[in-house]
Amino acid sequence: MSDFLPYLFSIFVGIGLAAATGFRVFLPMFIVSLASYFHWIPANESFQWLASLPALITTGVATLVEILAYYIPYIDNILDSISIPLATVAGSVLFASQYIGLDGVSEWALALIAGGGTAATIASGFAGTRVASTATTGGIGNHVVATTETAGASVMSIFALALPVLAFIFAIGLVILVFVFGRKLWNKFKPKPKPNIEKVT
Repeated sequence: MSDFLPYLFSIFVGIGLAAATGFRVFLPMFIVSLASYFHWIPANESFQWLASLPALITTGVATLVEILAYYIPYIDNILDSISIPLATVAGSVLFASQYIGLDGVSEWALALIAGGGTAATIASGFAGTRVASTATTGGIGNHVVATTETAGASVMSIFALALPVLAFIFAIGLVILVFVFGRKLWNKFKPKPKPNIEKVT
């Protein structure tokens, strides 16, 4: 059992980081790069590039641009259209960066399913929330959504590195909430079918 614990622990960290990318794509990568650069956390041998100074600077700039862009009307909705595939890739990469023994197709499949799937689900949920906010507040409430996403990405990233078990529980809870409330939002805002009015001759 003790031999299995490091793998389980790395899964908890990976899932937590993947969940964080569902809120913001680059912020979790910046935090992991920062922690790796200062050797606060170990990194998978295949992902030593995350601990480099160029990676730290690049992810830092990308994080700043992403955060600010979500406060610009219309741009935030455009970003949502590409955030899901980007979050899927980022979630898979961060999961893989923390998973020990990543050396085969099966491990990468796990990274894509567990990491990418978690990130894509949460990103989809917040994209739907922004659509609902745009429809009900004319976009005014989108700033609240954007701030919540940034805070969520920060908290989940820190929890994933410091309290991975708690981050894993939060991630599972978020996925469940997305499925429950996402379905309600879809039912509320989905296009209503037009009534079939037959002409009376």
